[in-house]
Amino acid sequence: MPGGSAGPFCSVLVGKLGCRATVILGGVLSGLGMAASSFTHSITELYITAGVITGLGFCFSFQPAVTILGHYFVRRRAFANAMSSTGTALGLCTLPFLGNYLHTEFGWRGSFLILGAVLLNCCVCGAVMRPLQPKKHRGEPLINHTPPQLEKEAKQRGRFRTISRFLVASLKEHMAFDQLCNNRRYCVFAIGITFMMLGFVVPLVYLVPYATAHSMEPSQAALLLSILGIVNIVVRPPFAIIFNMPWFKGRHIYAFASALLFNGLSNSICCIGAGFPVLLGYVVMYGLSMSVVGSLMFTVLMDIVEMSRFPSALGLLAVMESITLLIGPPLAGKVQSEHGVGGRFEL
Repeated sequence: MPGGSAGPFCSVLVGKLGCRATVILGGVLSGLGMAASSFTHSITELYITAGVITGLGFCFSFQPAVTILGHYFVRRRAFANAMSSTGTALGLCTLPFLGNYLHTEFGWRGSFLILGAVLLNCCVCGAVMRPLQPKKHRGEPLINHTPPQLEKEAKQRGRFRTISRFLVASLKEHMAFDQLCNNRRYCVFAIGITFMMLGFVVPLVYLVPYATAHSMEPSQAALLLSILGIVNIVVRPPFAIIFNMPWFKGRHIYAFASALLFNGLSNSICCIGAGFPVLLGYVVMYGLSMSVVGSLMFTVLMDIVEMSRFPSALGLLAVMESITLLIGPPLAGKVQSEHGVGGRFEL
């Protein structure tokens, strides 16, 4: 939640410092937050270090990286976004095994410390980003034609009025409320993504407990998540090539919407049963649609809004989706507790 709510603040940093400096700052925050988690003594302290500080670091690293990618690539933007999203699939496939290994060998404190050192590599990733060319502004006029009396009256205006105007201008610039109100396509897209996040990550949270609750071996249940990650890794590069073809220009939104519909309907496969073959088919279907959604989400957003407004549009979207992303898993857990483990509503 802290990472998503920091989206508008991140767009301000991108505008003032640039993408490179913001990503480096995010790497420092995420690394220090994760390392500091190894020295905590309570859940409250862990919320602050691993939740707030590390979450802010993730936001400051992720959002500028997506933004600068849209500036680097224009003709091959769909290909670049799809290929970059492969890193998410790689992490989904490897991090469960890495986390289990680190916890077994070094304990939870040592695991946090090592992961903090790994996250500091985000600073290296930010350092290799080529800064964007700054826009050239015209200089101030050499001769000031403003009469002294008017200049004096302008300086005597109330500070409260100036501050209020500044706040309103900042909100309009960095919160993309103008896009939400005036850009119908962005409004529909933002609301749709917000409701999508209500259940998009729920299978990632409850798939293994769902499988083990139906007498599946823990090793087989963990293998399902690995297969989901492998499907994403294998499928996203070919999809990147396909979506970069000229025929898909202007049609990314239709492929994205179809994949999102298929992703939601694929959850009904769990109604058939909870055996390994059934859940394997579910993971493959879910992974395929998840790959398309992850590959095209930011490409569609770049097609909807201008790149000059993309950081603020992404920041507002991050705030909106973080709310449903926060309440989604607990809501699914409440439904599961009401219908019982043997019900068909866990996912």
